[in-house]
Amino acid sequence: MNSAWHDVPMPIVSLFARDPLADGRQSERAMIVRRGVQRLLVEMGAAVLPELSLVSGRRADLVAVARNGDIWIIEIKSSIEDFRVDRKWPEYRLFCDRFFFATHPEVPAEIFPGDAGFILSDGYGAEILREAPEHRLPAPTRRALTLRIARTGAARLTAAEMAGVPVPSLEGEAE
Repeated sequence: MNSAWHDVPMPIVSLFARDPLADGRQSERAMIVRRGVQRLLVEMGAAVLPELSLVSGRRADLVAVARNGDIWIIEIKSSIEDFRVDRKWPEYRLFCDRFFFATHPEVPAEIFPGDAGFILSDGYGAEILREAPEHRLPAPTRRALTLRIARTGAARLTAAEMAGVPVPSLEGEAE
């Protein structure tokens, strides 16, 4: 056997973890914010994928595909310091139609730039306090990103199913 499986980087999905969809990179506070934002986006009818690696090498905290096909990126900030040290977020605009920051009530909303959307989350839910300006993706970028989202989502779904995680049907799927 010629493959060196042990030299391959660990994927975001682990078949042996208690929760194969958690990778342990995020703080507990960030995970609470993420949960509230995910609930909001699902209520809005969006499909949500956490921790998507982009072609630039950056990793988007949350990517949402709205029913109309719009692609949103949500960057989660769990503290003032988290926002201050992160200067990579402007690049995310190249990979979405709308860009949002999300945080919790202990982080002042005033620190976030006005030219991005803003979501406040308490872990149980979230609210969009400022809509994000639209900047439409070019067609080739949209196609490549849609393919990346689909392939990543399918790979994670397969890994979760193989690990015995119950996978609900999507709206409109045959039972």
